Order: sequence, then C-alpha cells, then structure tokens
Amino acid sequence: MSGPLRVGGACELRAGGRDRYTAALTMECTVPPEPVGSVSPSEHQRHGPGTSPTTAMSGRVLVLNATFEPINVCTVRRAVVLLLKEKAELLERGRWELHSESSTLARPVVIRLVSYVKVPRDAHRRKITRRAVFARDSWTCQYCGSRSNLTVDHVIPRSKGGTSSWENIVASCAPCNRRKGDRLPRQAGMHPRHVPRTPRAEIFIHVASPTIPQAWLAYLPQAA
Repeated sequence: MSGPLRVGGACELRAGGRDRYTAALTMECTVPPEPVGSVSPSEHQRHGPGTSPTTAMSGRVLVLNATFEPINVCTVRRAVVLLLKEKAELLERGRWELHSESSTLARPVVIRLVSYVKVPRDAHRRKITRRAVFARDSWTCQYCGSRSNLTVDHVIPRSKGGTSSWENIVASCAPCNRRKGDRLPRQAGMHPRHVPRTPRAEIFIHVASPTIPQAWLAYLPQAA
C-alpha cells in the first residue's frame, strides 16, 4: 500500500486501516507552486479567489457520463476514489497535486466515468426547489435584476389559479415580492424579464455550484 497522500506538499491524506480509498483527511496546507497550463485555484473553488488553500480537497468536481454528458457534481475526495479505482478518467486538472511516496495524482476538476450510467431524464422536471429556480434565473430577481435577498414568486398568484410549476415560478427579491403582492402581472405592472420555463437537466450543476469554474464551460450546454 502506498504512503499517505499529500496535497501540494504539506496537506496530508492519512489512510485509516488498510483501505486507502476511505482515507481520513488531515490538512495543513500552504500555497503550492503553480504549474504551467493548469487551472487556477479560483476557477475550481466555489467561493472564488479569496478561498484559503486549505480547501484544496473541498472544491467541486464536474462528473461526465461515458458519453461526455454532465451528470453530477462531486467532492474532490469522491473524484479521487473514482480515479484510483479506475472507474473514471481525468479530463481537467487543477494546480494542486496529491502526492504519495510512490505516485502523484493531479487534483481533479473534470472527470469522465468509464462506464455509462443511466440517468432519469425527467428528474429535474418533477422536483422544483428554491435553489433550482434561483439557478435557472441566474440568481437574479426577474423583476428588478437584484441579486440579493432572493425568494420565489408565483407569476399568477395561487389565489387566482396559478400553479406551482416551472412555468409560473420565478426568482424575486423580497421587496419586489412584497410590492407585487397578490396581484396579476398586468395589475401590478410587473412582468418577468424572461418567460419562465422548465430548465435543462444540467440545472443541478448550477444549483451545486453557483459560480461555474472556467474549466467546466467546455463541457456544459450554453444555456442551462
């Protein structure tokens, strides 16, 4: 069995027991060197360039099906398990590397499953959540464009026959929601900037990671 894995040189993944795939993480990380041609840390961490380097193992990894279709977002730890078990291949890497006494593994940013996984095509249609609505509407109020204090609004109020469907729910800031109240759009003079619709199946990616790393864009549809 190989020795403890390290991130960048000072971050360690210490294996507990005999199974290296269930390693417990012990991290004391310093800023690693920046290899040429790799993705910058800020492009694969959810909270942007100000995130501490100690989050090298806590970022998000885009998972593609064998057909290159995006199907999931997972943690770096889970991606490492899939790579070590040869259930996935590495497509995009970050600047940090995972080192052991006998090998080096690039910090995954995008991986592709070796075997095809069947995914229900209508799961995103059945489940409507606030975060999914926010993600579909680019985390922006559909009445004024604000990106803060978001909630959801029924375009046609339920009291007036409106349904709780993708086509009748939009992201709205709290002030706009209060101003519109229980009125129809024409009565309030407030119409959504974009016609609400059922999003693409890839909406879950934007729910899991509001800030999309640059390295993911080549694998995502232009509109989610």
